[in-house]
Amino acid sequence: MSVFHLAYHVTDLDKARDFYGGVLGCKEGRSTDTWVDFDFFGHQISLHLGVPFETTNTGKVGDHMVPMPHMGIVLDKTDWDKLANRLQKTNLDFVLPPTTRFAGEPGEQSTMFFRDPSGNPIEVKGFAKTEGLFAQ
Repeated sequence: MSVFHLAYHVTDLDKARDFYGGVLGCKEGRSTDTWVDFDFFGHQISLHLGVPFETTNTGKVGDHMVPMPHMGIVLDKTDWDKLANRLQKTNLDFVLPPTTRFAGEPGEQSTMFFRDPSGNPIEVKGFAKTEGLFAQ
């Protein structure tokens, strides 16, 4: 698979560093006084000072309404479990706390939604079987 690059706005680079580096455990890359890069689980995100995009809870997935638009990452279930446990210990305010959806179906997945300090929604999915990622 290819590595993706995503650039988006945050309102405070210090808070972004604390969250992405400290809470999520992402390694910081290059930066200037107006942006910072992170290794987001093997992908590159660039956080630039500015006004974050508008989001609303309009995405119906299973029984849940989720923030749209949002970005996220897919992890294997073991890594997802480790991250979920770590985030729960930080008292992170989840939009959707760690849960499993589509149980027993080909696309069974664990998921959690939360927002960064600037309000940008992030989803982290975990699959025991990665072939379920595109299952119908």
